[in-house]
Amino acid sequence: MSSAELEFVNELLRSFSLAELTLYEQRGAMEQSASRPPSGTHIEPVDANGVRAEWVVAPGVTDSAVLLSLHGGAYSLGSLVTNRWFSALLSATSNRRVLSIDYRLAPEHRFPAALDDTLTAYHWLLTQNIAAGDIAIAGNSAGGGLTLSAVIALRDQGSPLPAAAIALSPWTDLTGSGASVTSCASTDLMLTADGLRTSAATYADPEHHKNPYASPLFAQLHGLPPILLQASRAEILRDDTTRFADRASEYGTDVTTELYADMPHVWQMFAGILPEADQAITAIGAWLTTHVTPTVDLTAVAGE
Repeated sequence: MSSAELEFVNELLRSFSLAELTLYEQRGAMEQSASRPPSGTHIEPVDANGVRAEWVVAPGVTDSAVLLSLHGGAYSLGSLVTNRWFSALLSATSNRRVLSIDYRLAPEHRFPAALDDTLTAYHWLLTQNIAAGDIAIAGNSAGGGLTLSAVIALRDQGSPLPAAAIALSPWTDLTGSGASVTSCASTDLMLTADGLRTSAATYADPEHHKNPYASPLFAQLHGLPPILLQASRAEILRDDTTRFADRASEYGTDVTTELYADMPHVWQMFAGILPEADQAITAIGAWLTTHVTPTVDLTAVAGE
């Protein structure tokens, strides 16, 4: 049975439609409706070697480890503004600084622009005297797929790998071949099969839809850092998560998969409203604690 909180969130989703807006109107509407980060969150703009970014740091953060945060939005929507709430949640639950990046969007900048910007920002972090072992990459929806593509690309480059990757409801298959795209059509209030097809075509030419840097489901998944995946059993991207998890496990990658019942796509954004969102965010922090151990305590540095 649905909880009152879930019914409230579902009604919000039903009432918030971008379908009649142009892409550019959708971008503006998303920014206007974006939740503000909690009071006391520190926001600092930064140029990550040409990539617009900002530090998002929750009050009381002391660890030197960093999360590189990648927003969702089907590669054509989303911004630093829309990602602040999610980044603040990540910072608070993990006691880590978050670098949120404003990667370039389609259709103005198509595949692989978003991936190129992510890799640029990651390498910029390495030039800031931040060890790869002190970095994790986290993203939701398209940002979750981008997170997984980034660690695959870094492995293929021979670059130092981040300590961990976190992908929430990741879009791992631009071909839309997962059975849940059809079977969950009536239970997903945010995404549709037609919407996925349109977004995939906007982001990349059809010949790139199976490219592992666009659809990480089709990559060889060996030699990757530990990965945390969260998804809802009710969303059409469910099988993008479960199939990726199965394939990564076959390759010997350390994968933790957490599936929640009846939740909307990227329900973690409703932390403070949905108990299951609070649970998921807390689980992210706990999982990170076991996979990323900071090498420097900022409290000790400040006291020197």
